[in-house]
Amino acid sequence: MKKSSTDWKRLEAMTDDEIDFSDIPELDEEFFRNAEIRLPRKKHHVSMRLDAEVLDWFKRQGQGYQTRINAVLRAYVRARKKAATSDSDK
Repeated sequence: MKKSSTDWKRLEAMTDDEIDFSDIPELDEEFFRNAEIRLPRKKHHVSMRLDAEVLDWFKRQGQGYQTRINAVLRAYVRARKKAATSDSDK
Protein backbone atom coordinates (compact mmCIF):
# COMPACT_ATOMS: atom_id res chain seq x y z
CA MET A 1 0.00 0.00 0.00
CA LYS A 2 1.27 3.48 -0.82
CA LYS A 3 2.11 5.66 2.17
CA SER A 4 0.19 8.92 2.40
CA SER A 5 2.22 12.10 2.26
CA THR A 6 -0.54 14.01 4.06
CA ASP A 7 0.44 15.72 7.31
CA TRP A 8 -2.53 14.31 9.23
CA LYS A 9 -1.59 15.89 12.58
CA ARG A 10 -1.47 19.37 11.05
CA LEU A 11 -4.73 18.76 9.19
CA GLU A 12 -6.54 17.49 12.30
CA ALA A 13 -5.39 20.58 14.23
CA MET A 14 -6.88 22.97 11.63
CA THR A 15 -10.25 24.61 12.09
CA ASP A 16 -12.76 24.77 9.22
CA ASP A 17 -11.93 28.47 8.80
CA GLU A 18 -8.28 27.60 8.11
CA ILE A 19 -9.07 25.12 5.35
CA ASP A 20 -8.99 26.43 1.77
CA PHE A 21 -12.22 25.26 0.12
CA SER A 22 -11.81 27.53 -2.94
CA ASP A 23 -11.41 24.58 -5.32
CA ILE A 24 -14.56 22.88 -4.02
CA PRO A 25 -17.85 24.44 -5.16
CA GLU A 26 -20.46 24.94 -2.48
CA LEU A 27 -23.42 22.61 -2.79
CA ASP A 28 -26.49 24.73 -3.47
CA GLU A 29 -30.18 24.01 -4.02
CA GLU A 30 -29.62 23.34 -7.74
CA PHE A 31 -27.10 20.62 -6.93
CA PHE A 32 -29.56 18.82 -4.66
CA ARG A 33 -32.41 19.32 -7.14
CA ASN A 34 -30.37 17.49 -9.80
CA ALA A 35 -28.70 14.96 -7.51
CA GLU A 36 -29.40 11.28 -8.05
CA ILE A 37 -29.11 8.48 -5.55
CA ARG A 38 -26.99 5.72 -6.98
CA LEU A 39 -26.86 2.53 -5.02
CA PRO A 40 -23.87 0.27 -5.53
CA ARG A 41 -24.45 -2.67 -7.80
CA LYS A 42 -24.85 -5.97 -6.08
CA LYS A 43 -21.67 -7.97 -6.40
CA HIS A 44 -21.27 -11.71 -6.26
CA HIS A 45 -18.50 -13.52 -4.49
CA VAL A 46 -16.59 -15.70 -6.94
CA SER A 47 -13.40 -17.64 -6.93
CA MET A 48 -11.29 -17.35 -10.05
CA ARG A 49 -7.77 -18.09 -11.11
CA LEU A 50 -5.63 -15.20 -12.32
CA ASP A 51 -2.06 -15.20 -13.53
CA ALA A 52 0.21 -14.28 -10.62
CA GLU A 53 1.73 -11.36 -12.54
CA VAL A 54 -1.73 -9.93 -13.28
CA LEU A 55 -2.87 -10.16 -9.67
CA ASP A 56 0.44 -8.80 -8.38
CA TRP A 57 0.21 -5.81 -10.72
CA PHE A 58 -3.28 -4.90 -9.50
CA LYS A 59 -2.29 -5.40 -5.86
CA ARG A 60 0.73 -3.09 -6.29
CA GLN A 61 -1.70 -0.31 -7.24
CA GLY A 62 -2.88 -0.32 -3.63
CA GLN A 63 -6.15 -0.67 -1.81
CA GLY A 64 -9.17 -1.28 -4.02
CA TYR A 65 -7.44 -3.64 -6.44
CA GLN A 66 -10.50 -5.91 -6.67
CA THR A 67 -12.67 -2.92 -7.56
CA ARG A 68 -10.19 -1.98 -10.30
CA ILE A 69 -10.20 -5.53 -11.67
CA ASN A 70 -14.01 -5.32 -11.76
CA ALA A 71 -13.82 -1.96 -13.57
CA VAL A 72 -11.49 -3.39 -16.22
CA LEU A 73 -13.81 -6.33 -16.76
CA ARG A 74 -16.84 -4.01 -16.93
CA ALA A 75 -15.10 -1.84 -19.55
CA TYR A 76 -14.33 -4.96 -21.59
CA VAL A 77 -17.96 -6.07 -21.44
CA ARG A 78 -19.19 -2.63 -22.52
CA ALA A 79 -16.72 -2.54 -25.41
CA ARG A 80 -17.79 -6.00 -26.59
CA LYS A 81 -21.47 -5.06 -26.34
CA LYS A 82 -20.81 -1.87 -28.31
CA ALA A 83 -18.87 -3.81 -30.94
CA ALA A 84 -21.66 -6.39 -31.18
CA THR A 85 -24.26 -3.65 -31.61
CA SER A 86 -22.29 -1.88 -34.35
CA ASP A 87 -21.68 -5.22 -36.11
CA SER A 88 -25.42 -5.94 -36.15
CA ASP A 89 -26.12 -2.49 -37.64
CA LYS A 90 -24.16 -3.35 -40.78
